[in-house]
Amino acid sequence: MKQLTRADEMLLVAIHCLGEGAYSTTILEELKDRADKKVTVGSLWVSLDGLAERGFLRKKPRPGDSGGRPRVYYALSPKGRRALKRSRDMQARLWEGVPSLD
Repeated sequence: MKQLTRADEMLLVAIHCLGEGAYSTTILEELKDRADKKVTVGSLWVSLDGLAERGFLRKKPRPGDSGGRPRVYYALSPKGRRALKRSRDMQARLWEGVPSLD
């Protein structure tokens, strides 16, 4: 299985942390808060669609507030959860025993 890119990993972490409340606006805020990363809505949607097409995310449309456009909520799929766990474990192994950079 192909490794996640750093951008994929950041998105999956943000979505995992947001839980049931992961939709475009909250994901953008989480990326800004967690990774100090500013992303445009358009590029976010392209990335989210790509992750969904690759099977890492599930999309759940829900009716919008006040009868507006439906919001699309995102959640990790089992494949996405496994990939994120592998990425976390690989990072832990990579840094294990590395001398301090200070």
